[in-house]
Amino acid sequence: MRETKPPVTLGLDDETTFGGQVKPSYGSTDIVEFSGFNLWYGDKHVLKDISLGIRSNIVTAIMGPSGCGKSSLLRSINRINDLIPSCRTSGVVNVKGENIYGPDVDVYELRKRVGMVFQKPNPFPKSIYDNVAYGPRVHGAPQEELDKIVEESLRGAALWGEVSDRLREDAFSLSGGQQQRLCIARALAVEPDIILMDEPCSALDPIATSKIEGLMRQLSERYTVVLVTHNLQQAARVSEMTAFMYLGEVKEFGSTKDVFENPQNELTENYITGKFG
Repeated sequence: MRETKPPVTLGLDDETTFGGQVKPSYGSTDIVEFSGFNLWYGDKHVLKDISLGIRSNIVTAIMGPSGCGKSSLLRSINRINDLIPSCRTSGVVNVKGENIYGPDVDVYELRKRVGMVFQKPNPFPKSIYDNVAYGPRVHGAPQEELDKIVEESLRGAALWGEVSDRLREDAFSLSGGQQQRLCIARALAVEPDIILMDEPCSALDPIATSKIEGLMRQLSERYTVVLVTHNLQQAARVSEMTAFMYLGEVKEFGSTKDVFENPQNELTENYITGKFG
């Protein structure tokens, strides 16, 4: 019989993360709260009674095997799943205290507050400048402010030094890693509260991956970052909190250090140690 372990300690008073970085304060309340949340695609029950709190200004990683519901959970935070006609939900998801599945929610405004970076870079077929300026233009930013917004956003995505002299070039002239950082800059340009990242490094080489990982840690000083990843080492390197999902359920959630060093669920332990299957 498996040894009974004490409850997971979330480690909220620890001074460092699993990767050794200094943690931001945990004094703030949860910026995202799932409460009894369920999601179906047609008859398929994909997310099952999710109750989970995500704190502001840290990186939270969501990991688990393919098909466990990680991306569906992530996309529930900005309601991208609504674009799938067969999708239906029950329960509550609060973002900054507002139930985003309430009847009066402006989904367009929600997606401004909750930015998204996808698995593969998806720049628009426009110039580097126009990719970043697109969102602010749509939201009514005056032309005289766009130069400043574009520069600040590219700096925030650690890309300005590489593209400042080529802003009018086609975005597709950039490397894959640069395109992904351009997509991050595009998300930053509309001043979100939360940045969702769905396996943002899966199509990148190790050097580009390292740059994106460093950027995630920097971004968490100003934004809340929620990361879906298959890469266990990546979750350990960049996140402060980690959730492990299996078959649509959150099986374990705690500080990344505790989840990796002292998992409380046998499924989590098997997944981390490579015995899963």
